[in-house]
Amino acid sequence: MTASSTMTIRVSTELKDKLERIAAHTRRSKSWLAGEAIETYVARELQIVEGIERAIDGMTLQPGVPHEDVMAELRQIVADAEARKATKTA
Repeated sequence: MTASSTMTIRVSTELKDKLERIAAHTRRSKSWLAGEAIETYVARELQIVEGIERAIDGMTLQPGVPHEDVMAELRQIVADAEARKATKTA
């Protein structure tokens, strides 16, 4: 079993009500559901951040390359990372 720690968060009443509905229908605790949701979100966001970091590390300084071209390349790298992530979660 993985070690865990306690974390307190604030959510809207509406979100709490929705979480309670899911918990009742799935027979899972609200804590378990929230932990799963946060774990999924963090994994996805880290993939994006790490993809950007790899892209930046992999870029070489190219004098004379227009800023717009560099930004377009970075946007494409991010889009590709998001597409890979969507494929894995589908």
